[in-house]
Amino acid sequence: MAQLLLRTPLHDRHVALGARMVPFAGWEMPVQYEGVSSEHRAVRADCGVFDVSHMGEFEIEGPRATELLQATLSNDLGKIGPGEAQYTLLTNERGGIVDDLIVYRLEEFRYLLIVNAANRDADFRWLKEREIPGSDVRDVSDEYALLAVQGPRAIERLGLPEARQFTFAEGEIDGIQCMVNRTGYTGEDGCELLVMAEDAGYLWDRVLERGAVPCGLGARDTLRLEASLPLHGNDLTPDTDALSAGLGWCCALDKEFSGAAELREIRAHGPERKLVSFVMEEKAVPRQGMTIEGGGEVTSGTHSPMLDRGIGMGYVPAGSATPDTVLAIDVRGKSRRARVVKRPIYKREE
Repeated sequence: MAQLLLRTPLHDRHVALGARMVPFAGWEMPVQYEGVSSEHRAVRADCGVFDVSHMGEFEIEGPRATELLQATLSNDLGKIGPGEAQYTLLTNERGGIVDDLIVYRLEEFRYLLIVNAANRDADFRWLKEREIPGSDVRDVSDEYALLAVQGPRAIERLGLPEARQFTFAEGEIDGIQCMVNRTGYTGEDGCELLVMAEDAGYLWDRVLERGAVPCGLGARDTLRLEASLPLHGNDLTPDTDALSAGLGWCCALDKEFSGAAELREIRAHGPERKLVSFVMEEKAVPRQGMTIEGGGEVTSGTHSPMLDRGIGMGYVPAGSATPDTVLAIDVRGKSRRARVVKRPIYKREE
């Protein structure tokens, strides 16, 4: 018997807007409305809104909450205070990436974690199994909805004050209270609005009235790839270590956490392979799983609406990871040339 797909509080609105709905991580989600390219360009030029209510939310609190998270997350929570957020990794004993997530420090001993939808149950079990007296991990995902409003005019259209990236504050949009998180996954300015599930529909309607274009998972993927932002399940997995993935910057290897010793060992010898961003130099669209000659593999690939050419990310031997290195990718049985580029692949000119 097929498992029923979960639905976000905004499902009926997506259907009413004519969105094409697809299964994603156990959820029925909009992949596009008018079209991936037009939605992508709206975010790059002005403002778009994504329903990301399928993401998971955990609250961790108690006098030893910081101790628990310092022992399980890769980054150093000592670097952020209340009102600040941090990109970090949940790592296993081998240094592999169980998930990449954002932690928000709500109060001195109280945190919010926003995790990937596909990993919600596994992440919760992982943290719950490592819970220590004086710490309490709760899955509060069903209480909330999450709207990502992204683009150079996002903050202006929402009527919100300017704020630093990776900070957050309580805010109000057209009478609806929400947590305004200055984080995102598109390479553009904007915020993610955490709101009570019952208020999500009204907030969505108001955001659209303010000029945001509804966007689906298709544009979310092309945007994040242009910005060279990795996706868990594609570019990051429990068998992928943070240093090979280029995420050593969010690993505080001077502290102890799951897999820290293994990561220090990899740092000492250098990773054997590295995750690179690349642009196709011939007409071809790379896709996940395609072979890169010399022992590499494409982990993400698409057609870039802004560059009008194929782009992607993939693992290659460390010696082939330098920008301007030419790669040969097997695209449906034909060798196609690509070039390694510095991250991000695309950045809007100011």
